[in-house]
Amino acid sequence: MGPSTPPVQGQRLRILSYNVQVGIASGRFHHYLTNSWKHVLPYGGRMGNLDSIARFIAGFDLVGLQELDAGSLRSNFVNLAEYLSRQSQLPYWYSQTNRNLGKFAKHSLGLLSRYQPHSVMEHRLPSRIPGRGALEAHFGAESGEDSLVIMLVHLSLGRKTRMRQLQYIGEVLRDHEHVVVMGDLNTPTHSDEVRRLVRNTRLQEPLDSAKTYPSWRPMHAFDHILVTPGLGLEQVHVYNLNYSDHLPVGVELVIPDSVKLAQFHAEGQAGGHVRRGPVGEH
Repeated sequence: MGPSTPPVQGQRLRILSYNVQVGIASGRFHHYLTNSWKHVLPYGGRMGNLDSIARFIAGFDLVGLQELDAGSLRSNFVNLAEYLSRQSQLPYWYSQTNRNLGKFAKHSLGLLSRYQPHSVMEHRLPSRIPGRGALEAHFGAESGEDSLVIMLVHLSLGRKTRMRQLQYIGEVLRDHEHVVVMGDLNTPTHSDEVRRLVRNTRLQEPLDSAKTYPSWRPMHAFDHILVTPGLGLEQVHVYNLNYSDHLPVGVELVIPDSVKLAQFHAEGQAGGHVRRGPVGEH
């Protein structure tokens, strides 16, 4: 499948999805063992690695991040979505904690944006073991062809659970015309669960993009950005970086001019307020 045809007129939007593994760089499979303590305790190299990530993502307009921490011992009680927002100068940030282990870990998603969404909603995805979620952000009009919906996800490892999660996401997005779904789907490009999502929405199947996992020797295309046909897909690129165990994937979209993106004008940071959405059955 090739890229969709861009609208004749529109505004360009650079979008990135990146599983950052809580700021832990990995270069071999055995690092999962030798670096395991870094998932629990603070260490000196984490913030420097996150600073490198921030410099990279500063060139994008909308960034979805997986495997962050919302402020616990291992992150020195810093909300990493907020930190990366400040370091990258992407003023709007939204954080969703999906697995809260108190002071020891707060596993979270983060959405960073150069433009202000008019609403952001969190979803608890169905899962036998709770701890997976999705962030849904709306730009432009409240609904219809002048609206843009972004859905950031990090899906489970089990196929049956992923199937239920993508069925739930499909129900949420079914009636929206301009949609972007991005994140670590933990499944190949043309899997049955991705095909079900495409059948239940207006989304197109993802392109046969380069593999993203593991970052040091990519063998699997687990990280995806899916878009609906009315969004012109001009470029898809996987970036060869060593800041995590995944590689980031980015796209350049052409958004219809009728979708009004609200730019940031006030001084200072725009913290994120997220409202609770429907909760999927567990």
